[in-house]
Amino acid sequence: MTTEFIYQFIKQHRLAVIATNSPGGQPEAAVVGIAVTPALEIVFDTVKISRKYQNIKQNPYVALVIGWDNETTVQYEGEAVELSGADDNIYREAYYSIYPDGRQRATEWPGLVHFKVVLKWLRYSNFNQPAVIEEMNF
Repeated sequence: MTTEFIYQFIKQHRLAVIATNSPGGQPEAAVVGIAVTPALEIVFDTVKISRKYQNIKQNPYVALVIGWDNETTVQYEGEAVELSGADDNIYREAYYSIYPDGRQRATEWPGLVHFKVVLKWLRYSNFNQPAVIEEMNF
């Protein structure tokens, strides 16, 4: 399993389920629109009033599930980092390349922010025959 293979798999998907923990330790999940960089960083946006934003600010470690069609998924764990400066435009542009309307949302939606998730652990699972399950640490 190569980084390029995983990149191409994730790149085929525009949605993921992200799991965060509430301040009380309760799990919370949401569907988010995603983009991926060649370094396997996931980029998504949210608003500051969302539960996921509050959860990430309290605990930046998140898990995502990407893909579920045809019994094939990537389980992805990493650290979410809020994008804040001009140096982060490369990540925003990766997101806008998938969601061109995101550029307009960024100017119109109060409190809209972008995050990148830096990969720490990944599992690719394909339960078709022959089944393939591989883990990678980063």
